Amino acid sequence: MTYTPILDTIDSPEDLRNLPESQLAPLADEIREKIINTVAEVGGHLAPCLGVVELTLALHHVFNTPTDKLIWDVGHQCYAHKLITGRHPDFDTLRQYKGLSGFAKIKENPCDGFTVGHSSTSISAGLGICSAKRLQNDQSEVISVIGDGSLTAGLAYEGLNQTGDLGTNLIVI
Repeated sequence: MTYTPILDTIDSPEDLRNLPESQLAPLADEIREKIINTVAEVGGHLAPCLGVVELTLALHHVFNTPTDKLIWDVGHQCYAHKLITGRHPDFDTLRQYKGLSGFAKIKENPCDGFTVGHSSTSISAGLGICSAKRLQNDQSEVISVIGDGSLTAGLAYEGLNQTGDLGTNLIVI
């Protein structure tokens, strides 16, 4: 009997949502191994993406992505996200010419809610997306993921302030 890695069965967040919860921890292990092996070959950023593997699985398991929009603050956080949103077969092209971007990129996948590079934009971008959805009577969720280092920038505080003033239902993690 041959073992099929769980990651090989995941082509979309819907596939992830159909997994039993008991499979999420082994999947997280497979994702970490894939990220480490790929980054060892092609370069990239380990710490930001390894630190959010379980968070990424939880967010995609609970929310209805890509209808619900997931906004990453630091593009380097999105490697696990890429692996479970249909890009696993091409992950070895990460950061390579004509390969996958090292960041979330709207043109690359509908699950990428915002094209991001470096830090401090997720809250303001999430607020804009959330506001546009409300104008269209779209009640789907918008989730902004921001790290402690990104909270040192003024843009993050401006986004938080405006979100509070508008009473917007933006989820900030």
